[in-house]
Amino acid sequence: MPTNLSTDYKLASPPRVKRRKLRVRGTDVTLVEQVRKQAAADLQIDIEFEVLDFLTCQHRAAMDPENYDVYEQCFHNLDIVWYWGALQPIDTDRITEWDNIGDLAKDGGISKYTWQGHGDAPIRKLYVQPDGMIGQQQMRHISMLPTAHNMDSFGYDRRVFGDGGPDGPSWAWLFDPRAKGRIALVDEPAIGIFDAALAAEANGDLTFADIGNMTIDEIDSLMALLETLRQQGFFCGTWVAPQEAEAMLHADRVSVQSMWAPSYGNLGAMEGVFTESVPREGYRAWHGGASLARHLSGAQLDVAYDYLNWWLTGPAGAMMARRGYYMTVPKRVREQLAPEEWDYWYDGQIARADLQGPAGNTVVRAGQKRPGGAYRDRVSRIAMWNMVMDEYNYAARAWKHFVSSLREVTA
Repeated sequence: MPTNLSTDYKLASPPRVKRRKLRVRGTDVTLVEQVRKQAAADLQIDIEFEVLDFLTCQHRAAMDPENYDVYEQCFHNLDIVWYWGALQPIDTDRITEWDNIGDLAKDGGISKYTWQGHGDAPIRKLYVQPDGMIGQQQMRHISMLPTAHNMDSFGYDRRVFGDGGPDGPSWAWLFDPRAKGRIALVDEPAIGIFDAALAAEANGDLTFADIGNMTIDEIDSLMALLETLRQQGFFCGTWVAPQEAEAMLHADRVSVQSMWAPSYGNLGAMEGVFTESVPREGYRAWHGGASLARHLSGAQLDVAYDYLNWWLTGPAGAMMARRGYYMTVPKRVREQLAPEEWDYWYDGQIARADLQGPAGNTVVRAGQKRPGGAYRDRVSRIAMWNMVMDEYNYAARAWKHFVSSLREVTA
């Protein structure tokens, strides 16, 4: 005879397995919502992005390492964070695609004959040396996993500058009288100050012994030049977020300005009027990456390694490509892109169809060709990398004073 069960009896529910969570601190260069969603789905973990501006991100990464697991920024932001002991070395034996990472990051150039450029080329800060410092002697452990990177320049108005003439655009255009009152710079001392330095040198106003690591006297000379130009009304403003640069562009306030790759997909009515430059002097480059917080261990460290490895599997690189950026393992990116996307973004061919960005909006029109051409051509034209100079604190204070003075006039 079957046993009678109480009506109050309920089958026990299986215990709920709590998903692991990974906290990532970085900037909007790589911390985009499409990346977070895809990584969370592929890795079956919860991912929390803390998106900050460059300076705040660097400061909090150095001083508050317990409240993040992965730090995503650029190699030129690494020195300070590493100095404060906020990060732990990455074991390349645990990076599945390490052998496939391109030579630009691991060896300093696309070939042994390529000049590394001034400034913080990733190779100069990649490897953890026996004394715990970071340098370029190849070792098993690294400071930051190289991921997204690009070659930056400036955008300009063809109505003012035409197509650049036989020699092509020049960084000197950032100080060009033809654009007086309609010039904007990016407000970040490890970036904007070098755009200004490249312009000053290209214009013949100043020369630098090492443009990537200026002396105090050279910084003073550059800031004096910027102050003179400010007083003469050359600049209409500065921007921190790319959306601010786009807003000035859409308001038709600028004729030339520092610009980053994603903004060229959001030109709107200025499409065909405003274009990306290929400077005759060469590009200012940057290289992003991801580092591990010092507190990670055990299972949480395993999760962080899974996230780092996911960045090199292809989906993230495809989303970065659609923003105009490159990835260190291009062959995995190619597996995730449509042929027409690869041909435009990496091979520099004419777009055979409209191309979409990560959010699904059209960022490239059929018939367009990427300024600068193929990846190999663009990366061969690097003049310098973003840099935190030896005199960075001095330069940052001087830059802040210049920007504050400019805002008082343009507000």
